[in-house]
Amino acid sequence: MQSIIRSLPKKPGIYQYLDRSGRLLYVGKAKNLKNRVKSYWRLTPELTPNPILSQRLQKMLGEVTSLEYILVDSEEDALILENSLIKQLKPKYNILLRDDKTYPYITINYSEDFPRFEITRKIIKGKNIKYYGPFPSGAKVLLDSLYELYPLVQKKSCIKGGKACLFYQIGKCLAPCENKIDTTTYKKIIEKATQSIEKRGILTKALNGKMALLAQQERFEEAAKMRDNAKMLNALTINSTLDLAALEDHDVITVDVDATRGVIVKLFIREGKLISSDYSYFRHSGGEIDKNEIYSQALLSSYKVTTPIIPKSILLGDEIDEIDEIATLLSKFAKKKVILKSPKIGNKTKIINLAKINAKELLSKKENNTYEQILKQIQELCSLQETPYTIEVFDTSHHQGENSVGAMIVWSEGKWVKDRYRKYKLEARDEYSQMREMLQRRVVDFGESVPPNLWLIDGGMAQINIAKEILDAARVTIDIISIAKEKLDAKAHRSKGAAKDKIYTSGEKFDLLPSDKRLQFLQLLRDEAHRFAVTYHQNTKKRAMMQGELLEKKGIGKATLKKLLLHFGSFEAIHSATFEELQEITNEKIACIIRPKT
Repeated sequence: MQSIIRSLPKKPGIYQYLDRSGRLLYVGKAKNLKNRVKSYWRLTPELTPNPILSQRLQKMLGEVTSLEYILVDSEEDALILENSLIKQLKPKYNILLRDDKTYPYITINYSEDFPRFEITRKIIKGKNIKYYGPFPSGAKVLLDSLYELYPLVQKKSCIKGGKACLFYQIGKCLAPCENKIDTTTYKKIIEKATQSIEKRGILTKALNGKMALLAQQERFEEAAKMRDNAKMLNALTINSTLDLAALEDHDVITVDVDATRGVIVKLFIREGKLISSDYSYFRHSGGEIDKNEIYSQALLSSYKVTTPIIPKSILLGDEIDEIDEIATLLSKFAKKKVILKSPKIGNKTKIINLAKINAKELLSKKENNTYEQILKQIQELCSLQETPYTIEVFDTSHHQGENSVGAMIVWSEGKWVKDRYRKYKLEARDEYSQMREMLQRRVVDFGESVPPNLWLIDGGMAQINIAKEILDAARVTIDIISIAKEKLDAKAHRSKGAAKDKIYTSGEKFDLLPSDKRLQFLQLLRDEAHRFAVTYHQNTKKRAMMQGELLEKKGIGKATLKKLLLHFGSFEAIHSATFEELQEITNEKIACIIRPKT
């Protein structure tokens, strides 16, 4: 490895340290690869770690046996590649931020005569588009409240309908479709609704008033919904008595860490108002933590080319290296100059301090230890490399090889993460090929949704071998466990808490007692994945039956339908086929029924 280090080019790029088994230990970036990598080592008389480095880095270098690198054109490219590889490959000694949210915004197109408020997570094309947000939580509640309290155009199709509908009759729309309201009057309603987005106390007061009225009318379910929505709107932001009038538009990001975990706090200020906030936890292996790496990941995960609003000013809780390079990159994304700074004096320090105070408070809160002990026990039993705080669980469902689907559910930090659940339509026919197809598709998504600590797969050793082969090919290290159902009366036993399912790792099989908490926890995860997969399969099957019945009504018999499905694989493929393809499989008459000639 000495010869590789000595021959490294003085160019920007990323470097990768690997251990004896080829496992990726660390990914780093550099504007000068030779100088950066040499700083880790003493090259003479023999290759040894630089003694001035932290204990964490020295421990990592003690495991390094090889080095790989990739050259890039610029420092900005190195930043992007490093961030992408950390998320995809999950190196052992890099800190991995699992939270990679794309925040929702409320948007309105003022080019329209009677515009509507909508939710978006990306840039919408148009000249007169206005964005409000971001709203890390409660965006839908906020939008629903606007439509509940103001007589806006409720649906996209309303104007096109040309006739007043039920919304007009119940007083939720003023029927611009029948010219019952002019654009000037409607504009005033939009202005009031916009004001209530910025000053949400207006909304909560109106919701509480409506709640009281509904309660008097004994419409208690509707009243409860108004109450819950008001509470959600109140909880959207951190309370602050600061005078932010001079701050204009800023995003604020700060980081705090303790012995085993850290927290990132984000505040979003628009026109001097603290409109929303968000936070996320991450874990680390202890020792001295490089906050540069955390801030870099947080910034590049938060801001992309598709982000609707990147403010001109982003305030950071700490000074970081390469701040100019990251600012240059974000400026390219935003198509305007973006400044990153860590203020030490003046008004801006007040909002930084507010973020830091909340970060310390969040970090001081005790973790949900309900599952902590079980997770540690599973790690010890199965010889896992790390505690599985985030677990992805996979299952498939089909009926005699038809309507094959897969499902992935996510359990993280003591709760189900339903916005990360995924459904897969599968082409493969047998259960092994289906699992392979689903896992391969999941690996492709690692760049967008970071890998977990553990994969839990429904099946046995064959499924584990498939998963290991896929991860090895992708050079990603994830622990794998499979759980195989007991074949004899499994459903009945499970309902009584007496299932004797078997647990497999790549090297061992475990027969745990039905009362074992570790087994019960893994069964809980597996059963949730099974429920999600079966529900998706049933819905897919119902749609397929409806499509089949529709084709039968058009004069296509069951035998012909089966022939088409065997060839094309799905109803979607049948309807997408060309006239010539359909004619080749059946005849001209059938082809004309499915795809009439134009």
